[in-house]
Amino acid sequence: MDTSHNGPAYPSVTDGNLGPEFTPSTSFVVDDDGRRDIGLCFVGGSLTNGYGDPKALGWVGRVMARTQHPEADFTSYNLGVRGQDSGDVVARWRAECMPRWSGRGERRLVLSVGGNDIQRGLSTARSRLNLANVLDEAASSGISTFVVGLPPTSDPDLNSRIEVLAQAHADVCSRRGVPYVDCYRPLAAHDQWIGELAVGDGVHPGQVGYGLIAWLVLHNGWANWLRIG
Repeated sequence: MDTSHNGPAYPSVTDGNLGPEFTPSTSFVVDDDGRRDIGLCFVGGSLTNGYGDPKALGWVGRVMARTQHPEADFTSYNLGVRGQDSGDVVARWRAECMPRWSGRGERRLVLSVGGNDIQRGLSTARSRLNLANVLDEAASSGISTFVVGLPPTSDPDLNSRIEVLAQAHADVCSRRGVPYVDCYRPLAAHDQWIGELAVGDGVHPGQVGYGLIAWLVLHNGWANWLRIG
């Protein structure tokens, strides 16, 4: 017989008037064979898609290649779309993720948004609200969330705005108890990251840079979030 389990309790918090109180955990079902059936949707822009990686893995592919557990069966979907901002993600995430979660015993959402917000002139407040709306809506549906922050570019002026936005996103996640991976500060002075951007378009890394993002994800709460640690 299937056995239902509830996730760990988190303090119920709010972000101003952005959403109702909730606990950002998910319930899951253990199948008769003792394995958890986990559906993972990765939603974001070109960095989530892995644009520029000659190995066509990006950070998502590298993270999933190292995400294994004998009691868990993972099905992952990379839903990164180049050029999209956080407003686009708000508009499409539910329609794209829900069919992919159909039949899965556990639904999990990984978000990485915001780089295109700056390019399109979205304010920090709007970007923050867009992220908060997705997190709130997901939590109200029992979907557990994990957020991967923005990395730096080779443009100092753009980086100053990315740093502000990254801090705002981190605060949104902190208020909700949602795991957030800071990719800005660890990579801002990283020689390999800077070197790859210098020979590329200044925004998207190559395979080494995507490997660095994957390392940050894997070593900043990933296994604990999935409860496989």
